[in-house]
Amino acid sequence: MDNEYNRVNRNDTGTRKRFKLKKRAYIPLILLILLAGAVIYIFASYQSGLNTAKEDGVQHEDMVFNSVDNNDGKKLFLLLGADREEDGATRTDVVMLGQYDYMQKDLKLVSIMRDVYVDIPGYQNYKINSVFSLGGVELLRQTIAANFGVQVEDYIVVDYQAFESVVDAINEDGITIDVEKDMSEKITTELFAGEQKLNGEDLFEYARFRQDAEGDFGRVRRQQQVISAVKDEVLTARGIFNLPHAMGTGMGYVNTSMGNAELYRMAASFLVRGDKDIDSLTLPVDGSYQFMDTYHAGNVIDLDFDRNREVLHQFLNDELDAPEAHAPEENLEENDEISQE
Repeated sequence: MDNEYNRVNRNDTGTRKRFKLKKRAYIPLILLILLAGAVIYIFASYQSGLNTAKEDGVQHEDMVFNSVDNNDGKKLFLLLGADREEDGATRTDVVMLGQYDYMQKDLKLVSIMRDVYVDIPGYQNYKINSVFSLGGVELLRQTIAANFGVQVEDYIVVDYQAFESVVDAINEDGITIDVEKDMSEKITTELFAGEQKLNGEDLFEYARFRQDAEGDFGRVRRQQQVISAVKDEVLTARGIFNLPHAMGTGMGYVNTSMGNAELYRMAASFLVRGDKDIDSLTLPVDGSYQFMDTYHAGNVIDLDFDRNREVLHQFLNDELDAPEAHAPEENLEENDEISQE
C-alpha cells in the first residue's frame, strides 16, 4: 500500500516538474514576442509622427553649421525657438544652451535673454535674438563662441508649429501647468490664472508672453516652467506610451543637426537616470548687467561678459553651487520699457 502511494506521489511530482519545465521553456519565447511587439509599436508610432509632419507639408531646411566635437563625453547644443515670421525675417524667441553629460546622465539648460546685446561676427552689435535672421545657426554658433567662450556641437530649431504638435502628441488633453496670471495682450489666446491643462497652442502662447513689468525676465522663467511641465508629463505612464509618436512628430517638424540615433540615445540615457531633474541657469546672472538705450537696437541688456562667462563655465563643469542663487533679480521700473518692445 505504502509502495503504491509512493509510486503515485513520485509520478505526480515528476509530472509537476515536467509541467514547470515546459512553462519555463515558454518564458524566453513570451519575452521575445513582447520585445518584438514593443519594437513594432515604437517604430509604427514614430513613423506615424513623421507622417503627421509630411501631411502638413513640412519641409526641412538645410542649414550651414560648422561644428567640432568637443570629445568630452558631453553634448553641448543650441536649443532655439523660432517665432512666427515677420517682415520676411525669423527671430528666435528662445535662445538656450543645452548640455547632456552621458557619464553623469545630467541635463543642463542655460537660458539667454533675447535682448542681450552681443558682438556679432561680421555685423554690428545687436540683440542676440536677431542673429538667427542674419546668418542662421552657424552665425549664432560663432556669436555664442565669441561672447561666452563655449563651442556648440549641435543645434535643434523648434518653431511654434513643432512645439504645438509635439505637446499635443504627448497628451492630447493638454499639459498641466499653473498659469501665473491672466494673460491676453499680444498673444493669440486668452489665459486665466490658476492650475489647468493647456494644449500646445495655449502653452506656446503662455511661454512667449512678455507684456508686463517683468518682460523678458518673466518670459524666460515661464519657458523653464513649461519645459519642466512637459518633462513631468513625458515621465507619466501615458507620456512614456506616447513618447515614440511625439519624437516622430518632433523629428518631422524640427530642424536639427542630430540624427535619430543620437536623439534616442540621449532620451534613453536620461530616462533611465534616477531623479530626472533638469539643472537650469539664466544669463545674465544677478548683478552682472544693466539696461542701455541704443540708437539702432532700442533698449537692450548690456552684460558684464567676464562675469557671465565665468558663471556659465562653472555651471557647465559642475563647479557652481546653487545655480538658482545666480538668477537675475529684475529691476521692474527699468525693465518696463524693454518689455513693451
